[in-house]
Amino acid sequence: MRQAGLFGLSDHLERLSREGDPLEVLDATVDFEHFRGWLVEGLGYGDGSKGGRPPFDPVSMFKALILQAQHNLSDGRMEFMIRDRLSWMRFLGFDLGAPTPDENTIRHFRNRLTETGTLKRVMKAFDWQLQKKGYIPMSGQIVDASLVPAPKQRNTESEKEAIKAGKSAREVWPDEPAKAAQKDVDARWTLKIGGKVRHRPDGTPLPMIATSVFGYKSHISIDQRFGFIREAAVTSASAPDGRQLKRLVSRENTGSEIWADSAYRSQTNERWLADRMLTSRIHRRKPTGKPMPRATAQANAKKSSIRAAVEHVFAHQKVRFGLFIRTIGLARAKAKLTLANIAYNMDRLIFHERSAAPG
Repeated sequence: MRQAGLFGLSDHLERLSREGDPLEVLDATVDFEHFRGWLVEGLGYGDGSKGGRPPFDPVSMFKALILQAQHNLSDGRMEFMIRDRLSWMRFLGFDLGAPTPDENTIRHFRNRLTETGTLKRVMKAFDWQLQKKGYIPMSGQIVDASLVPAPKQRNTESEKEAIKAGKSAREVWPDEPAKAAQKDVDARWTLKIGGKVRHRPDGTPLPMIATSVFGYKSHISIDQRFGFIREAAVTSASAPDGRQLKRLVSRENTGSEIWADSAYRSQTNERWLADRMLTSRIHRRKPTGKPMPRATAQANAKKSSIRAAVEHVFAHQKVRFGLFIRTIGLARAKAKLTLANIAYNMDRLIFHERSAAPG
């Protein structure tokens, strides 16, 4: 096969630009250099004075994690795609034929971001960047959660009981270290009730179908006006939604209204919101054994029209990103979902910037 020269490579990249390389749009919209200080400080990168092989540029590595989140790639697949796609190499700042990060380097970099708390600081730094651009949260907050599946675990009843008792994988499988390394003892099973409403021939609705899901739960809070994720938390799939409300309500949002579904309604949460002079727009539950009052149903419907905005976030992450937890353990799941949230906010910023552009 004929080798392409430097001029041929340059022409190829120029054609990609003319056809609208989305990574160039991302690079022009997001100030990635804004994260360098947080990355260098958090990861403890030295100045090279002690010698040794220099690490890959931290901003380039962070960009690689964003690409990985957008395409839901394993570390091994990510290693290949960086080498395979010219547009990715250009976005990441790697030269053709020069060294690129392998899967172990990518995994180590992500783990270091998580262990040092740098990933959370980077997400907050991007939120500050959004506010400098004028996307200030001041119109209320919408809170919700979504299940994110993980590979199903096949355990015996005794192993399940040990996991529920809080034992680590090494404690459950002390004589099988290889097996223990592949077991996720943080994820949980839960029932998901929902889907399209079905009706009987006479028009009455059929009971909703419940399906079992194994994995984690992504809890987020978005600002009502711009739709950016401002706060987030990650739990096992079985964790109650309502208990996460206090972690998700942002103090930086100057709006007073809090929108959420009925899973977040409790006397404790209502008192907590009232004590902070926040207005609860949380759905009310149907009375047990009684029909839903018409006024309550109408009020819930109005709330749903506003609360529905948060569903677009989860749909974007699941459909476009193919969100799925491949890692093992809660800490790594948090890293995965935090990166997915940052990637979503970047896509959201591009949407707003394009909408505001003249013409």
